[in-house]
Amino acid sequence: MPQAQIIDGKVYAERVRLSVAAQVAQLRADHGLQPGLAVIVVGDDPASQVYVKSKGEQSQAVGMYSVTHRLAGDTELAALLELIEALNTDPRVHGILLQLPLPGHLDTRTALAAIHPDKDVDGLHVVNAGRLASGEPALTPCTPLGCMIMLRETLGDLTGKTAVVVGRSVLVGRPVAQLLLQADCTVTIAHSRTRDLAAVCRQADILVAAVGRPQMIRGDWIKPGATVIDVGINRVPFDNPEKAAAGRTKLVGDVAFKEAREVAGAITPVPGGVGLMTVACLLQNTLTAARRQHGLEPFEG
Repeated sequence: MPQAQIIDGKVYAERVRLSVAAQVAQLRADHGLQPGLAVIVVGDDPASQVYVKSKGEQSQAVGMYSVTHRLAGDTELAALLELIEALNTDPRVHGILLQLPLPGHLDTRTALAAIHPDKDVDGLHVVNAGRLASGEPALTPCTPLGCMIMLRETLGDLTGKTAVVVGRSVLVGRPVAQLLLQADCTVTIAHSRTRDLAAVCRQADILVAAVGRPQMIRGDWIKPGATVIDVGINRVPFDNPEKAAAGRTKLVGDVAFKEAREVAGAITPVPGGVGLMTVACLLQNTLTAARRQHGLEPFEG
């Protein structure tokens, strides 16, 4: 059996960005409307700063209005909520993203709940979770949205396929399961405590790994020819003893990639897979939010 097709996140993310840029240009030309994204980051976590910089640069690159609010690490909840409310009422801002994690003294649930659901481009507000679960139009979490774009581009019609999602988080596992249901898949949500998890995974035409454990899913857990979407991003020591002794690490997914590639029909790598889709889908969500807030139908085509 030949090795699995690599689902290249760089290629798909670029397609999304180009599509969004074209749609933004059309929206500005037809309606004088420029989608706007506001990002809030609290504290100076280095990883968060990198992500925030990328989000700002990419939103500007597709023609959006972009603003970043950097708050000190000791910012009180009241001040954060005051900023969120100001952005909720700012007509230039159609999407608000609160960079996580927040400093420990801030209550994440309270902060996320303060974002207006129609501007919640991360799709984490309970209203959007409820809309998604009930099949109503919702702003969908970016990573699950990216997973679905990759699956549709790779497989076409998903109707009738057996899908197994390993992971039940509100960020990925649950929303991607809802999206697969809406695509007429037969869906099982499994997790680290599922009995005989390997046997459950072997039933899957589509296997989405989002359990947060490095290389937990082995090659012999995968149905021959299945499509594997690996959402995991885990930092582990290098196999090379010298590199490991020097404290060097590498990124791996939740799937043992080399083993899985010998069995699967298609698979996303880590890095270079789903992670690259997340910011691209944030831009798509911001565009969707802008259109909805102005009573325009979602763009098709």
